[in-house]
Amino acid sequence: MSQITEHDTATKKRSFFGHPWGLANLAGVEMWERFSFYGMQALLAYYIYYSVTDGGLGLPQAVAGSIVGAYGGLVYLSAVLGGWVADRVLGAERTLFTAACMIMAGHLALAFVPGVAGLGIGLILVAVGAGSLKTTTSTVLGDLYTREDGRRDAAFSIYYMGVNIGGLIGPLATSALWGWKGFHWGFALAAIGMALGLVQYMLMRRHTISDASRKPQNPLSAQQKRVWPIIFAAAAIIVVLAVVFGLITAQNLSTVMVALVIITVIVLFTVMLRSKQVTAVERKRVLGFIPLFIASAVFWSLFQQQFTALAFYADTRLDLNVFGIGIPPSMVQSINPIFIIIFAGIFAAMWTKLGDRQPSAPVKFALGTGIMGVAFLCFLPFAGWADKSVPLIAFAGILFLFTIAELFLSPVGQSLATKLAPTAFHSQMVALFFLTVSLGSAASGSLAGLYSAEFEVTYFLVIGLVSIVVAIVLFLVRKPILKLMGGVR
Repeated sequence: MSQITEHDTATKKRSFFGHPWGLANLAGVEMWERFSFYGMQALLAYYIYYSVTDGGLGLPQAVAGSIVGAYGGLVYLSAVLGGWVADRVLGAERTLFTAACMIMAGHLALAFVPGVAGLGIGLILVAVGAGSLKTTTSTVLGDLYTREDGRRDAAFSIYYMGVNIGGLIGPLATSALWGWKGFHWGFALAAIGMALGLVQYMLMRRHTISDASRKPQNPLSAQQKRVWPIIFAAAAIIVVLAVVFGLITAQNLSTVMVALVIITVIVLFTVMLRSKQVTAVERKRVLGFIPLFIASAVFWSLFQQQFTALAFYADTRLDLNVFGIGIPPSMVQSINPIFIIIFAGIFAAMWTKLGDRQPSAPVKFALGTGIMGVAFLCFLPFAGWADKSVPLIAFAGILFLFTIAELFLSPVGQSLATKLAPTAFHSQMVALFFLTVSLGSAASGSLAGLYSAEFEVTYFLVIGLVSIVVAIVLFLVRKPILKLMGGVR
């Protein structure tokens, strides 16, 4: 049965480039969310380790990498929480709206609450809200199409292009305000961006709600509604005690997050595979997703270093003079979105044109992971150059490879998760894909602690080769994976 909303069925002739109008709304709200998210994240590492006289918090650079990595991990770990709330409590669409409100509140805390307190409150609110929103926007978008609809991958590529318009404009705008008025003005602009996204979403909300996203697919029983608040309270107490007794510190935050994500992944896979609500076909599809999960986590551990080790690289190694004008290092984070905007539409058209002849998901994942490894090897010719001497154009060329790798894997991975999802774990399967980003983001913070100009050759060589090896192995086992996926490509 078609999952397209009744409104879009009735107005097919007035569709959005051949797609439901809900796609336009979801791409729009995610554009504004990414404007705020990447606008803030572009400044984050520098805000943490720049001196107090420069408007920062004056913490060590290694601590900044750990915090940024852990924050990125928490964003995507929160995708599991958002997926759980969507599947069991509120439904995907209402969870989406609630998450957007949390994000705006988090940016306001960063803008107006001073010092480390504002950093902690703001990052937690933004992380939980952003993770929940990413899961539910993907779920709600997937609900607009049937599993067999050939437009699905193209729709996610169009959605991804909207995401990266925000990712392009956000860092440029907040970086400009940082240079003019200071960090907190940049954070305030991020809050304004999220507010605009909320207004747009409410105006187009009727195009977006479907029967599947309106209500929870696997609601809690009365007994579970009494038990789960106790579980969440106990978990919060454990975290607080771990901080008080020094088990969790700013220095080891990203490593703790890596361990926490791995435990969450094992639990979530186990619950899905053992659930009586999962059919035999669905169980095989979940098993088929495991090697793709591993490859995706490796990919993101490299890609997310744009915000950790490569943020330090941009600050210390790049020649940031453009036509005689010095630009803030945070502005380089708009390079990848520029390429995405140019090429996302090309990839969407390519997948649509190829139809059943396009590469399978395992092949796309292998290509994305392999190209990402090649990109890291491209840093090697510049190892040993003097500080502030690496050409910006060379860095942009490497980020072009990041972009091509991303387009092979990220929108395809989101689409694949909605196709492989067991009915009872509708949103949580999408959250499982985002856990690959969580694991990669946290790992990027831990890896950043190993980066230094003196050890660039070893750093980029080892990481690049590991990613290429994983890609080759995935390509070699593509046929058994496709068999497990049960007709899903």
